[in-house]
Amino acid sequence: MSTANTSHTPLVVDVRSQGEFAAGHVAGSINLPLDTFTQQAISALPDRNRPLVLCCLSGARSGMAAQWLQAQGYTQVANGGGVSSVALRLGLPMERG
Repeated sequence: MSTANTSHTPLVVDVRSQGEFAAGHVAGSINLPLDTFTQQAISALPDRNRPLVLCCLSGARSGMAAQWLQAQGYTQVANGGGVSSVALRLGLPMERG
């Protein structure tokens, strides 16, 4: 019997541009580019209690997005920093496309 629960599995949110995301991203992550983040985030991330790990190239853009989410009442938001570091820490492969 599996004890996996998607509500406890962190969702990786990549805030880089669509082109950067297509060039390589964490498997299973979603792309919400920072330039449209505030317009898309509430509908794309309806569960404000789900663990979220945000990433970008260096951690600067994901840090801004993480602060915005926390201000909106999201309770489990982490700035993971660079996309490669997040993939390594979570043990997930990188994908293209």
